[in-house]
Amino acid sequence: MKNYKNLFLLLLAFVMTSCITTKEVRYMQPNESLVINEEGLVPYNIPVYRITKNDILNLNIITTPKGDAAQFYSTYNTSGGTASGQVVNSAMMNATSEAGKNGGNLNFYFNGLKVDSKGDINVFGVGYIKAEGRTIEEITQELQLKVNENFQDGKSEVRLNTDGITYYILGDVETTGVTGEKVAHKNTLTITEALAMNGGLNRTVDRKTIMIHRKLPEGIKIAKIDLTREDVMNSPYFYVQNGDEIYLNTRAKSLNGFGKDPVQTLTTGVSLLTTALSIYLLIKTL
Repeated sequence: MKNYKNLFLLLLAFVMTSCITTKEVRYMQPNESLVINEEGLVPYNIPVYRITKNDILNLNIITTPKGDAAQFYSTYNTSGGTASGQVVNSAMMNATSEAGKNGGNLNFYFNGLKVDSKGDINVFGVGYIKAEGRTIEEITQELQLKVNENFQDGKSEVRLNTDGITYYILGDVETTGVTGEKVAHKNTLTITEALAMNGGLNRTVDRKTIMIHRKLPEGIKIAKIDLTREDVMNSPYFYVQNGDEIYLNTRAKSLNGFGKDPVQTLTTGVSLLTTALSIYLLIKTL
């Protein structure tokens, strides 16, 4: 009888130590390290995205309905007039946001402005412009100055963008609903927004070791964030940037069927103990 009692206590201890606690799955739990300003607000720490080699940009130059730029821009890239004005140069030609089967926007890829190996973009009628390491706003301002040389002041507008914020989530086989290439057509995107848009994280994901690979002009920066702490909002990696790769690690307790939920943990524990007891009795009777 004593042996069965010991087995029960052992099983109970196994279940208690194998189960996932609420502290391991709750997002952004209060902690003293959170930085707030005098008004009690969390300051924005949004990094500015800087263009890197192999980026693809969407360029539209808008003029008034009577704007004539045939002598300056390629008619091949002209997408025609609209009620409010005429798009005289479209590097994207009204590309849709549907991704190709192998990832990315096919129309955007074939018609966008590609940043070459030297970090430049080649705009017809303007020439090569340095893009790598610069912000979208900086490149837009330089292009606007070039375009103003061919139009009356205030009669044209340069619109330069990326194809939204493209990021990638990679997890284990149990996060197939989250894993994949994602595109958000927003100016800013937090990692919690990105995960919420994709259904959130299940219990197998270790929220304390979310890995992020960020593409910078100098190279790739690797960072780790803890989504269980609210001071993650102070991190620049709390905001997703174009090209970010987000890696979801499986918690150790979830391997081999442990730690996913109490019932499954108990079932696995009982199965293991039953198997061990059966082998023990078999050996004892020999």
